Amino acid sequence: MCCSAWNDTGVSRRRVVLLGSTGSVGTQAVDVVLANPGRFVVTGLAAGGSDPARLARQAAALGVASLAVADPRAVDAVRDALEPLRSPHHGWAAKDVEVLAGTDAAAELAARPADVVFNAITGARGLAPTLAALEAGTVLALANKESLVVGGPLVQSARLRPGQIIPVDSEHSAIAQCMRAGTHSEVRRLVLTASGGPFRGWSTRQLATVTPAQALDHPTWSMGPVVSVNAATMVNKALELIEAHLLFDVPIEQIVVVVHPQSVVHSMVEFVDGATILQASPPDMHLPIALGLGWPDRVHDSVPPCVWDGSTSWTFEPLDEEVFPALRLGRAAVAASATHPAVLNAANEVCVEAFLAGRIRFLDIVATVEQVLGEHEGTPARRVRLDDVLGADAWARARTAELIS
Repeated sequence: MCCSAWNDTGVSRRRVVLLGSTGSVGTQAVDVVLANPGRFVVTGLAAGGSDPARLARQAAALGVASLAVADPRAVDAVRDALEPLRSPHHGWAAKDVEVLAGTDAAAELAARPADVVFNAITGARGLAPTLAALEAGTVLALANKESLVVGGPLVQSARLRPGQIIPVDSEHSAIAQCMRAGTHSEVRRLVLTASGGPFRGWSTRQLATVTPAQALDHPTWSMGPVVSVNAATMVNKALELIEAHLLFDVPIEQIVVVVHPQSVVHSMVEFVDGATILQASPPDMHLPIALGLGWPDRVHDSVPPCVWDGSTSWTFEPLDEEVFPALRLGRAAVAASATHPAVLNAANEVCVEAFLAGRIRFLDIVATVEQVLGEHEGTPARRVRLDDVLGADAWARARTAELIS
């Protein structure tokens, strides 16, 4: 880990490499950094390249000297967007900004000296930067659940020390906070909360005619399109179930999901003495993002607190796994082999893209994922290598595309 930067008062600032900066979580991470200039300094930004103007504005606002763009065709557009910008940061000039390009660019940036690598890349392509950051010994603030789901054993073996991965998903951030109330051996169950998405209470028959616009209309959270559809199908909870199992070393049968429409209780930990500790805050990602950047310290005024001196109520209800069978697939994937979770994630990504393009129906998403999972042979955890994971991912994408066509 590198030495931190210092502010004008002599207090160290954490040096942050921010991956996926132009996405929903990434832009909110930029908000947190800009609101706390005495706490954090960003040394590198990575993005896919679909929004070069936003990436350039972020670089100027943060005074960043190194950028990574996954799509090499976007490099000229990024440089063109940088050219007219000026920054208040002393010594920053657009012409001096380094622009790395290609599928390995984010991983190259993640391997460089930093205090925290914040990974908000969407999808399985976040795995390589996750491994690069861990192998460099850097603290990893992980908002890319897919890299842990896809490369679970690889990510676990790449960790050089306990506590190197700080979860940023609101549910797993909540669990990490609640775990401070006891020891690992005192944990009986983890309780993940789910909003229920836009189709809470719907029947399978009603879901048959769901449109992409309906699936993207989440009642409590503002997210990117893939995550929004995952929330609608409950695949996100299957991925979060696997993530919680891996992050906190709790058997998957000791992790349950309950529906909590208000999205104020972000998750809970039940201890062996019957106590349940929960974390509550408004449904706003700025809090878990700030915790991911500042862990174990809290960042003042990350979000407005809950209002406790007025009338309010919270409700909890079971998740209907007959209507939303994705959770069953998550448990089955963990039980099957080390590469089945990678297949689940890859098949789902292909199906979501096809659904948003109008090529398959809403219910086809989970049904197709289940078929692909059932066809996969799998690799045991004791023998799994990166090539096995990448091969399973590629096979699942090709097989899913074949089934869809």
